[in-house]
This record gives sequence, C-alpha cells and structure tokens, in this order.
Amino acid sequence: MAKRTGEDSCSFCGRSRGEVGFLIAGVRGFICDECALAASEIVTNERSSLKKKKGFDGVDQVQNLPKPMEIKSYLDEYIIGQDEAKKFLSVAVYNHYKRIFQKKEDDVEIEKSNIILVGSTGTGKTLLAKTIAKRLHVPFTIVDATVLTEAGYVGEDIESILTRLLQVADYNVEAAEKGIVFIDEIDKIARKGDNPSITRDVSGEGVQQGLLKLLEGSVVNVPPQGGRKHPDQKMIAVNTQNILFICGGAFDGIERHIANRLNTKVVGYGASKKSAQVDMKNLLQYISPQDLKTFGLIPEIIGRLPILTHLNPLDRDALRRILVEPKNSIIRQYKKLFLMDNIELIFEDETLDFIVDKAIECKLGARGLRSIVETIIVDDMYSSPSMQIDQLIIDKAKAEEKLSKVVLHSMA
Repeated sequence: MAKRTGEDSCSFCGRSRGEVGFLIAGVRGFICDECALAASEIVTNERSSLKKKKGFDGVDQVQNLPKPMEIKSYLDEYIIGQDEAKKFLSVAVYNHYKRIFQKKEDDVEIEKSNIILVGSTGTGKTLLAKTIAKRLHVPFTIVDATVLTEAGYVGEDIESILTRLLQVADYNVEAAEKGIVFIDEIDKIARKGDNPSITRDVSGEGVQQGLLKLLEGSVVNVPPQGGRKHPDQKMIAVNTQNILFICGGAFDGIERHIANRLNTKVVGYGASKKSAQVDMKNLLQYISPQDLKTFGLIPEIIGRLPILTHLNPLDRDALRRILVEPKNSIIRQYKKLFLMDNIELIFEDETLDFIVDKAIECKLGARGLRSIVETIIVDDMYSSPSMQIDQLIIDKAKAEEKLSKVVLHSMA
C-alpha cells in the first residue's frame, strides 16, 4: 500500500493515525502498534530458532564467556557476602566452559572440575548456582538427592537427574550437554559410618556409586519421561562429559569432625595453643576432603568433586543487607506486589531490625526472613486490595503484634 500524504501514517502497513491505535514516531517515519506487536513476535520466534540451532544461548566460544571478575560482579548484585565461594565458583565455571571450547591442538586434555558447596541452610548455595546459570544462559536444573535410590527400588533412578535437565532444555540434547546440574542435599546420601556398609544401602552409598559415572563423564541412556512409568519409551543418549555438576549440602555435624582433625574441642576448656588460633564460630572454613570422607562420602565421589568450598554462616549484618540490598531482595519483591495494587509499602528501619532479630532466633538463615515477613503482612495482603489506600506503613509495634500470634519454632 502506498504511503498517504498530508497525514502521519505507518511506514510498514501504510495506515493513517486514525486507522490504528497509535503511532510510534521514529527518525524518518512511524510504526503503528499492530506492526510493532507483529515485529516483536517475529524477533522472539527468530531468537528461539537461533537458540535451538546453536544449542547454547549467546555463549558459543571462549571470547564470549564472561570473565571470572564479571561473573562475581553479577553474583554480587543478587547475593550478599560469601566472597570466597563466589570466587571459587566464578573461576570453576569459567574454566569449565573454556574446557568445552578448547581446540584440540596437542595431547593436553583438560579434565572436568565439578564443585561441592558446604554450608548451613539458608546461606545461599542454591541461589549461587541458579544465578550463575542465569548469567550464562545455559539449561539449569535442581535435583534433590534424597529422593534418589538404586535402580529397581522405590524412589527415583539416578538417570532422572538428566531427564529433568533435558526437560528444561526442551529436549535439545546439544544444549543439555552444556548445562549445569545442582544436586542438593548431597550430604543426605552419606553412608552411616566411615566404614563400608556390609548391608545394601540403596539410598545412601548405593546412590553415591551410581552418581560416579555421571560426574566422571559418560554416555548415559536417559528415559525422556522417567524410568519406570513408561518402560517402552525410546531412550535418549546424553553425554555428561561437558555437564557441570554442582553439589550442595548442609553437612550438619561435620564441624565435630573438623574439630577432631584440628585436635580441638567443640566444648570444654582443654584448648591447646593450636586450637586457640582456630575460629570456633566458623569451623567450616577449615573443611577438607578428609572431613567429607569421615562424614560418609565415599572417596571415589570426593575425587570427582575436586573443587571444595564453603559458605560462611550469616551474621546479623549480612541478614539485614539480604533483606533490602539485592536486586531481588525480599522487601523489593513485596513492595512490587503491593505496587501492582497502587499501594506503596513502607517498612520502618526498626521493623527491619526486628525481622532480622527474629530470623537469627529461628536459626533458619535467609529463608527465615521470607517466612517472617509473610507472617507480618499476610493480613494486609488480604485486605489492602479491597481498600482505598495509597500507602501502607509497617512499624515495629505492628510487626510484634502479628508475630505474637504465631509460635515460631527455632531449628537446631
């Protein structure tokens, strides 16, 4: 259609201002709202098509990889503290993807370096792995190790880990083979003692044995819809050689093993000169592979998780910053929820301090912050959308009143 003269019109479809919803002005022309929506759909479909062809969204060579300092800076925007763990992860992830893109110019073959994170609940283990995957635009899945058992027993097979990764990657095998898997609660599959089990430990040591081939790197036949519900399904071959495995666990009680190795005492007054230099409030910083073995991980799986780092327990200052500073902080999330109803949510500083004190009392880490905030404002979230108010202020007195009606059980 030819462009009409004397009246503003869309440079794409030629319709005048009166024939469309509105026109968006450019340097030398206009585009109408309908053409803009159509263009947006075309761009989205083309990007999706390119992503499936490449199998790796945006990072297809070493030059495009974010450097370790860039990765850490990105993590700093979402996660407070844990600088040492961030550095370990940033370097490990950068080296892992450099290894994927290495050129076969000589006989030097870089081996895979999987990671194990040790830290108490609510310190940010899962969030670290999830945020790194978000930065790299690679398929990412979280698997709970507690549901895994040996093949043939009640529970999920080891291969279900890769089934979930395939589902996240929309069954694009090439993309899945460059993804990241976070195995949570790895400490829950530890064997009960330091000695090998004389009975069949199908959900502990047996699972560790089954994980070896995945962590090491091998071609695994994966059931795309799960192993036992569809026995006749066609298997998909997945090579785990380039899949990065990040394992995380609280390892509750491992501090006693660390203390024994350091020849210190967790309680009592018999501290030696050596133990006087040990920070008893954060024994995890001295963790070693030997402690993992004593805890119950088999030596073979420890060897396939060569990068070991810890997360520090969250103190009061860290919890206070977690509440308000990150891009997706808890307070910002709730403020956005209320803003959707045109209500400005305001937390007084005293209220924030009170929330942090309660979280420390509950010993739930960062996870405790959300449950406490939810308890304080749940009544307001129920009633405010039906009320004609522009602003909601949460003061300390109101927070104390709401929490006094709920019994908060602390976790040891």
